[in-house]
Amino acid sequence: MLISITAAHLIYYIMVLVILGFMLARKETIIPCIVGVFLIGLAAKGSVVGATRAIFDSFIVAGIELISVIMIISVIVAMARLLEEVGANYLMAAPIAKIIKTPDAAFFTIGIVMLLVSWFFWPSPATALIGAVLLPVAIRVGLPVIGFAVAMNIFGHGIGLSTDFIIQGAPTITATSGGVPVVDVMYEGIPLYAVMAVVTVAASYIILKRDMKTGNIIKPQVEMYSVENTIKHPKIAKWAAIIVPILFLLDIIAMFAFNLVGGDATALVGGTAAIVLCVLCGVLYKKEALEKIAEYIKKGFAFGMEIFGPILPIAGFFYLGEVGPFTTVFGDILPAGSMGILSDMGLLLSSSVALNKPVAAILETTIGAITGLDGSGFSGMNLAGSIAKVFGTAINVSIAKLCALGQIAAIWVGGGTIIPWAVIPVAAITGIKPMDIARKNLIPVIIGLVVTTIVAMFIL
Repeated sequence: MLISITAAHLIYYIMVLVILGFMLARKETIIPCIVGVFLIGLAAKGSVVGATRAIFDSFIVAGIELISVIMIISVIVAMARLLEEVGANYLMAAPIAKIIKTPDAAFFTIGIVMLLVSWFFWPSPATALIGAVLLPVAIRVGLPVIGFAVAMNIFGHGIGLSTDFIIQGAPTITATSGGVPVVDVMYEGIPLYAVMAVVTVAASYIILKRDMKTGNIIKPQVEMYSVENTIKHPKIAKWAAIIVPILFLLDIIAMFAFNLVGGDATALVGGTAAIVLCVLCGVLYKKEALEKIAEYIKKGFAFGMEIFGPILPIAGFFYLGEVGPFTTVFGDILPAGSMGILSDMGLLLSSSVALNKPVAAILETTIGAITGLDGSGFSGMNLAGSIAKVFGTAINVSIAKLCALGQIAAIWVGGGTIIPWAVIPVAAITGIKPMDIARKNLIPVIIGLVVTTIVAMFIL
């Protein structure tokens, strides 16, 4: 039996289309999202006062849902800034330089290192953490600067951010929007993550080798990319470079030993980062530690809010598609039997549209990619997760796999690979124009998305 469609349903669906239109036009979507909440509030509450209150209440709902993600990223960034200040990042990267002897080795070694560091520190801090140290090494063995930038982007902002197995910020957002456990999005999405990674890396490498062979890429002078050893505190940096990786390795072991997943795993990593931050500040600054740690915490949370501040109003709108957040903001006004605005939409689609696995996979990838056009990657994952629930409910397929597919599309497009204003961290390190990096990543990412979508049609 279909649920009756209310005015709130219709407004929500119309505003989703409006928001997608803004995303396609590469415009910010905060105002449309706030307008959407206000209009739904008018329909649900019947008053301007109630609709106005609903806007702020939706922010609170989004904040509660995302607070753990904001916290972990902020603490990790604070720790990364301190490690960079000490010079431990230089020492942690130095052993890697010894095994890089050829351009091929440089491309894959730097990419894998970027992936591993991104899982723990996130790609933007990871770029600063290792980029300045490894770039001169790559240049000396013949890897063009654009090749270095591509490796950093594809492995870090692509594979690392779209999987996010350690911090679990990305899968948490899509999972909560899709109404499935975080661990399901990660585990059931592994085949899709793997296909996207392998295909995109292979395509990037083949295109890079072709351009190097044909002379389309000019190698820079090595002297332009010399690096200065900026270790300000040698003894402390040495111990930090040894102990910090060991601590996070112990975290990984503990995750497997005690079956820690989702929020538990995130809490372990965040607590470890906080301990490192406190101890390192104490050892480094002694009497000034109490004041200095506040500075690093401020830097970390400034970064976290810079990333997630614009996401909260957007997430506040899309979370209203779920019955829980909707009820929290507007009260119990949905029709009897309703499972939420988006689930109701899924039931309507299942009865009126010939929705099947191929169509669902194509639409999920398309919507995810469209939401990534704003250059964030994260702002659209709420929609990607919500749409996954709609399609999964409509045709009885894995919502978790659809969430993973939408997450892949949103992050690979908007998280820092093919949107010029999203590749700025790597562009700043390499000195290459963001447009040139995005153009070099474009074809490999498109190939990867196409192949991954085709694979998804068979495994949903």
